[in-house]
Amino acid sequence: MDLLHFDPQPLYFEDPLPEGVHDLIEEAGRHYGQPEAEALLARAATAAPDHLVVLVARYRYYFYQHRIVEAQDVVWHAIAVSGAQLGLPADGRDLSLEKVAAAAKLSMTLTRFYLSSIKAAAYVKMRLDEIPAAIALLQTLVEIDEADRMGGKVLLDIAHARQNGTSDEEDELETEGIL
Repeated sequence: MDLLHFDPQPLYFEDPLPEGVHDLIEEAGRHYGQPEAEALLARAATAAPDHLVVLVARYRYYFYQHRIVEAQDVVWHAIAVSGAQLGLPADGRDLSLEKVAAAAKLSMTLTRFYLSSIKAAAYVKMRLDEIPAAIALLQTLVEIDEADRMGGKVLLDIAHARQNGTSDEEDELETEGIL
């Protein structure tokens, strides 16, 4: 399965938001680094708790604030929401090429979002030093994405190196493109 091949479909950020939620997210961005930013994102989450735009905004806020535990909670919420729409597991376990292929028939763009969220969850687990859990998620992702379109292979290699004690730099985890 080529995860880059798909017909043009709506993207998660094109789904309409309830009135005022976009403005809350925009305002939070203008106040980034200030206490009111988190409060604005909380208001957005109250208004649209399962909207992927809100979840991505909250994930990025927590992640870039180095609040990894909160980022982890949000990324798993995003996995559960997107997984429910696709018939994929909320915990990322028991994924198979067949299940992902069936989900891709429903929406390849949402399937890519789901898999990107799995990659983000694995990355967060690595940051929390939960290496075996990260490896389990990444091995599944790499098996499904044989062409490594999602870029999970490099993270899996880093996780294996950390597990084997052959990793010498924490900076290896400074990557781009996570959710």
